[in-house]
Parts: sequence; C-alpha cells; structure tokens
Amino acid sequence: MAANENTIVDLADLLRHPEDLDKIPFLKSEFTRKKAAIDSQLKVGLKDQLQVTQSGMSSISDGQRTVNQIKEEMMKIDKLCAESQNMIRDFPNINLVSQVHRNFAQVEAMKANIESFDGRLKDLEHLLREDDEDMENQPNLLSIHYGLTQLRDIRDDAMDQIKRASDASLETHLQDYFTRLDDVIEWFDDHLGIACMNLIPLVQAGNHGTVVRLALIIEEEEKSDKKVKALQDAQREYKDLASRFKSMTSGPKQLRGYKEKFLKTIEAYAQPNFEKAEGRFLEEPEKLPKIMAWYFNDLNAVKLGMANLMPKKWKIFKTYTDIYHRMMHDWLVKHIDNPELSPPHMLSIIDWSEKYYAKMTKLGWDQKDLQPHVLDAREAELIREYRQLIVKSVDEWMDRMFAADKKSFIERKPDTLDNNEHGYFRTKTLGDMWRMLKEQTAVAGESGRTDVAEGVFDAMFRALKSRQNMWQKMVDEESLKFKQPPADQEGMQVFQDWLIAIANDQIACIDDNEDVGQLGYLTRFQQDLEPLVSPKYMAHAGTELDALRDGFVDLGTHCIATFVSLIFNVDFRSTVADFFTTKWYNEYAMKRITTTFDDYIGDYSKVLHHSLLDVLIEELADELLVHYLSSVRNKGAKFRRTDPFTEKFKDDILTVFEFFQNLNTRADLANLVTVDFAIIKQKWRVVDKMVRLLEADKAGAVLVYEEFKREYWDLQMNWVEAVLRSRDDFDRSMLSGVKAKAAEVYVERGPETIMSKVK
Repeated sequence: MAANENTIVDLADLLRHPEDLDKIPFLKSEFTRKKAAIDSQLKVGLKDQLQVTQSGMSSISDGQRTVNQIKEEMMKIDKLCAESQNMIRDFPNINLVSQVHRNFAQVEAMKANIESFDGRLKDLEHLLREDDEDMENQPNLLSIHYGLTQLRDIRDDAMDQIKRASDASLETHLQDYFTRLDDVIEWFDDHLGIACMNLIPLVQAGNHGTVVRLALIIEEEEKSDKKVKALQDAQREYKDLASRFKSMTSGPKQLRGYKEKFLKTIEAYAQPNFEKAEGRFLEEPEKLPKIMAWYFNDLNAVKLGMANLMPKKWKIFKTYTDIYHRMMHDWLVKHIDNPELSPPHMLSIIDWSEKYYAKMTKLGWDQKDLQPHVLDAREAELIREYRQLIVKSVDEWMDRMFAADKKSFIERKPDTLDNNEHGYFRTKTLGDMWRMLKEQTAVAGESGRTDVAEGVFDAMFRALKSRQNMWQKMVDEESLKFKQPPADQEGMQVFQDWLIAIANDQIACIDDNEDVGQLGYLTRFQQDLEPLVSPKYMAHAGTELDALRDGFVDLGTHCIATFVSLIFNVDFRSTVADFFTTKWYNEYAMKRITTTFDDYIGDYSKVLHHSLLDVLIEELADELLVHYLSSVRNKGAKFRRTDPFTEKFKDDILTVFEFFQNLNTRADLANLVTVDFAIIKQKWRVVDKMVRLLEADKAGAVLVYEEFKREYWDLQMNWVEAVLRSRDDFDRSMLSGVKAKAAEVYVERGPETIMSKVK
C-alpha cells in the first residue's frame, strides 16, 4: 500500500502540468530500460546468492561429517580406556591409589591457595591504589589482571568442589570468605572501564602503553570466554564423557564478557557527543558538518593510531566504524521521523547525507561497506517531506493570520487597524503575511531544487487565492447585518473603515511605481520566485500571478462597492424610497444625497488609496443612478401628465452633474481625483431615455422603447414595464405594443451597460 502511494506521488511530481502528458512515451521507454537493467541485476544477484547458499550447505554437511567423526573417535577412546583396565593386573588397586594421590595433591594445593588468598588479595588492592594515583597510565593493569585471574580460578574451583561434595554446609561460609574478591574485581573493572572510555583520547595523546595493556587483557578474556563457551557446549552434549577429563573441569567456569563490555564502551563514549551535537543542531542546523567534526576525528584516530595497537583479528577500525555508523543512522532517522522537525533541519539532514559519505570515502570506506544506508535511502521521500514541511508552515501561518484578522474584523474593536506612511488605513497582518512568504521562499530556495520550490509556490498561490475568497465571503456576510432591516447602525463606521483598509491592502499588493522605485508586494514576490524555478514553470507562474493580480483588483473594487451599497441601504434608505412619489416634487432629496457624498469623500479621501478614490466616486455615481432608475418601483411612484416631473428630473440631474463636475476642482482633493466627468455624464444620459418613455404618447412609446433597446442591449423588460405602469395613462395595449416590438427587435450583445444593474 505504501509503495503504491509513493508511486502515485512520484507520478504526480513527473506529470504536474497538462503539457507533461507529452512525456509519457519517453517515460515509458525510460522505465522499460530501467526495468530491464534491474531484472538483469536481479538475475546476476540471484545466481550469486544460489552459489553462496550451495557453498554454505556443502560447508554445513562437511562440518556435520567432521563432528560425527570426532564423536566416533571419542567413543573409541572411551572403549579403549575401559578395555585397558582389564589388561593390567591389580588395576583397580593401582587406580584407587592414584586417585588418592591426586586428591591429596589437590587438597594440598587448595589449602595453600586458601591460606595465601588473603595476602594475594591485599597485594592486588595495593596495586589498584597505586593505579588510582595514575589513572592515565595504570602501569599495574596487567599484573592486577593476572593476579585476579588466578584468584578467580581458585574461587571457582573451591566453589565447584564444595557444590560436588556430599556436605554443602560450608558453602555459605566459603562465599563470605570470597566476598572481598568481588569488591576488588569491581574496583578493577572500574579501572578497565575508565581506560576503555578514554581509549581515543589515550591514542590521541600518544599513550600507547595503556592501550596495549588494555588490548592484551581484553584479548585474554576473549580467549577465556571462548574456552568456557566450548566447555559448556561439551558438557551439555557429552556430560558423562566430559566429566572424566580434568582439563575440562578446571579453569574458568563462567563467561565474563569483557569483549562485549569493551564494545559497549565504544557506544557509551560516542553517545554523549551525539547528545551534545543534538542541542547544537537544533539551534544551528546549517552548521551540522562542523558540529559532527568530532565523529570523523574519532574514526581517523582509530585508523591511524589504534589499529596497530589492537589484535588484527578484531578489525578494530571496522568495528568502530560499524558502531559509529549505526549510531549516526539512528540519530538521523530519529530526527527525520520527528513530525515537529522544521524545514531548515530537514534540509540540513538531506544535504548531510552526501557530505557524510564523501568524508567516509576519505577514511577509506565505500558506501556499500556502510550498512544500513545512513538515511535508509529515503532522500527522495525526504525531499517531498521537506517540501511538505514548508507547505504546512505556509498554510499554518496563513490560517493563523486570517483567524486573527477574522476575529478583529468581526469584533471590530477600536485600534484594530493601522495607518501606513501615507495615512492610508491598513490591516495589521498584511506586511507580516508577505514577510512570511518571503522567508518561506528563502527556505525553499536553500534546497537548491526547482521541484521543491515549485511545489511550495503552488501552495502559496493556493493560499493567496483562498485568502482573497475568504475575505470576500466574510465582507459579504458582515455587510448583510447592516443591509437587512431592521439593521442596527452601531459599528457601521468601524465596518466601513475595515472595508477601506481591506481595499487598500489589495492595492498595496499590486501598487508598482517604477518612477520612484516602489514595487508592490506581488511584484517583489515574483522577483524572488523567478530565480528558483524552471523556465517551463515560470510560464505557469505567470498565469497564476496574473490571476492573483486580477483577484486583488476585484477584491478591492468589491470592498468599495460594498462600502457604497451600505451608504444607500442605511443612510439613504428613506430618501430613495420617496423618489417619484408626491414628496419628491417638494423636497431636495438629491441635494441631501450629494451633500452626504461630499461628507464621505471628505472623511475618507485621506485614508483611502488615491487610486481607489476614483473607484469610490464612480461607484457612488453608478449606485445612485441604479437606485434612481429603480425607484419607479417605489410604493406611490406615479407620473401624471399634469405634474412637472420633467422639470424635477432636470433639477435632479443638474444637481448630480454639479457635484461630480466640481470634484476635480476642489482644493482638498487636488491631485487625488482624476475621474473623467464625461464618463459619468454619459452614463446619466440614460435618465433622458426614461423621461422620454414617460413623456411619449401611447403610440410613440413603442418607438422610444426600440431606440432605447438598440442603444442599451441589456435593457430589462421588467423595468420597462414598471416605467410604463407608473404613467397615469397606462393601459394594457401600450404594454402589449412594447412587448411585441421587443420580440421583433434584434440587438447584438456587447459590453454591459448601466442598465444590466437595473432590474
């Protein structure tokens, strides 16, 4: 299952873009060639393995035959011994006297050993105290070991005899007598352990004597353990036969394991260095080669200074290398399996693998000699994990920052917005977001791999698009709280401030001013991206960057549109409702609206990005026009032939034109407003079409509609019907005539006009 998943991931990396499908024939032939090569290697490997297996089986068969021959010879010897007893007269008596003599000699020897035991033990304690004063050289190490070996054999023989005796009452007393020996042995083992733990420093210091003495002791103990092991095997297999040979019942009785302890001290010596390296690595991952310098210094000391001082059969350099390599493998794998490992640490480990094997090659080792692979041959997997770590970090940062923005936006607490150097409203996390993206881009670039960088940039594109969508969704949801009656206006001004800040953020992302050397966040991001990706990916990235740029523009415009819609839904709700009713003729509603516009523009012109001020003005003009035209649906809206509605329309339009035309000349808006009044004026000419629909006689309404429709292709029939119904002389024939003409008239679709917004 895991292999299938890895295969899918590899294919996903190879076929990331649609045009990569053209590579499939090449990839197929490449994989076929590699498969054939691997099959060939497997056949050769299988043949070699079969030969080795057959050779091993032959060796086992030969060994079994040899063991059987030895068994048969020993049985012959035993038979000859039994038969020879009958060839000598009085053999039982002679044998009995011989046994008595041997037992007497053994008793005398044991007595002498027991009597001298305490004195010899004191001598060894004296030698140990002398070595305590010179732990670096320990000149008495061999003498102490020789003496302790003799005393151990004495104790083992005594305890063995007392156990085989019919009276075991003295066993406890004998154990107490030998208690001091255990203490001295422990003392000696401490000295030996200290020497083992300082073996490399001793070699580096040139203290070869201590190293040689240590090697001789461990070699002798290794031989002793092999003898004990062989004796134990013989006694287990041929218990009765073995008991008849004195050489098989004397000497050491237990395995002492000094060679195994020596090997463990190699690991114990290196372990603190790995632990110290771990702390430094977590703080400065980029310095891993320097942190691990001790590792290669140790192995070099063993190769140059220790190999000639140890028994050749030990292959001490290989022994040290195998232990150190296994510890390095375990140390690295522990880190790469840590789910909390950061991208810089992961990258450092990936880069370390190649450097590690290069250094080991200088020491004389091929990569195939060092098993297992120091990273379990997981470099490709680690590269993907490294990329995923950066992606995960980007996603987590984006989620945290948007969560903070969302909380501040929904709660709308005071002082939750910033002002930039120009005084424009800004959210507090925008700069942090782009700074984080820059840092993660640098981390991806440190890998030196385009596939890593490209995967990270894909994630960044997704995150930025998601942020745009979430902002738009949240703006829409929050604006509904003010648009749907009964709406509470408390907090509306702060909400409008937030809309301005969000809109400004979007412009900051794309605000490039080459004349003054100012670049928007997105352009700087693109400059950081380009050196890290392939030319092929750059074409894809260009499309993504263009989509992001359009998204920033759309979101900024959407925030301004929402800002304006709030003004009409809250400030002008009652004012717009009176348009085209009887109140309309006697009030100056349009003047009140433009005055409110003036207040808003005056208040926000200093905190709104100058490029968005024109957007705000255009949105105000468009939204006012849409609401004005849509007011024919107001309750009580009616145009009577006797009412001066034509003059009132003219008065409203002149008021609107005067306001928007004067914006370009206002001193407080100097160099800020560049909106083209002619565009606004042209859009408002649609009111003239509406007036003509109201003024035309019943028969002429059809011609007015046709002209209207040809100029505004997206003119809605529902709105036309509402206009006709607002006439005091409306009848069904008028509407029927217009609808019949609508069925006849064909107009080509073009760019949307203002009438697309009038339903």
